[in-house]
Amino acid sequence: MTHPHPEGPTIAWRRLDVDGREAATIHERPSGWRLFGVAEFREAENSSCLTYMIDCNRSWQTRACEITGFARGVPVAVSIHRDLANGWTLGGLPAPQVRGCVDIDLAFSPITNLLPIRRLLLKRDEILRVRAAWLRFPQLTLEPLEQTYTRTGLNRYLYESGGGVFRRELTVDDAGLVVDYPGLWAASK
Repeated sequence: MTHPHPEGPTIAWRRLDVDGREAATIHERPSGWRLFGVAEFREAENSSCLTYMIDCNRSWQTRACEITGFARGVPVAVSIHRDLANGWTLGGLPAPQVRGCVDIDLAFSPITNLLPIRRLLLKRDEILRVRAAWLRFPQLTLEPLEQTYTRTGLNRYLYESGGGVFRRELTVDDAGLVVDYPGLWAASK
């Protein structure tokens, strides 16, 4: 459930597939948007705690992403940047495999579904395909991920990736934040 906040909306999620939770907030800035969040989860005997910050321009296109913390007990410090020509770097090194992407997609969080939802502004029954720079977890490598968003209702989107192999009907709030991601995340009440 999202809560009003003087800086922007905030949300807390609980993980449904493993023991975990996440909290995030959105701040409007003169140059665009900044998303902050903390995700904690446990898979079998492995614990992870990741803090992220995503900077976007006014059109909700990713400019930078910083992730710190630990993943499965291993310290993490990841820096990702996108330039004006849609070239990406990971840790300061070129990431040509995701050239042309405009969105970051964090495999461990539902926050990044917000980016294409806010940017695309789909009409009911409209379908659009996007190609995101997907940060895999726990590998923390970037690869392209073809995604399809279909607006099925006022606050509902059919999300597909992997050529339709992965499909979920997402429910979002008025800010575009996912409140129900079947089998993976649900907004905390």
